[in-house]
Amino acid sequence: MDPIADMLTRIRNAKSIGHETVSIPYSQIKSAILVVLKREKFIENFEKKGKKINKSIVVKLKYQKDGSPAISNITRVSKQGQRVYRPATKIHSVQDGFGVAVISTPKGLMTDREARRKNIGGEIICEVW
Repeated sequence: MDPIADMLTRIRNAKSIGHETVSIPYSQIKSAILVVLKREKFIENFEKKGKKINKSIVVKLKYQKDGSPAISNITRVSKQGQRVYRPATKIHSVQDGFGVAVISTPKGLMTDREARRKNIGGEIICEVW
């Protein structure tokens, strides 16, 4: 099973039924993805809970004033069976700039805009809009 796809599915399910928070098993890559989502204002906040084997991440989802979620859609691009790598020149904007792609580069996780600006390619993890 793909742990990143599981995290994205948990977030997608929680926002579709209006939950305020969602709990996800902890890993460093998930935490790094959530840092990017928080910086881009798609989630309100997140925090690590528990110790050792029982660690989890509690994500506070962000909603607009009218009650609609800040995340319209969140999809996994690079899957375990088919990895998707792009050079900086082939990284396209998501939803005409209204969304972001989270990209794993040699310089760490960053958005598609940052990767294009720094001229760094990498693996496209997911797209959020």
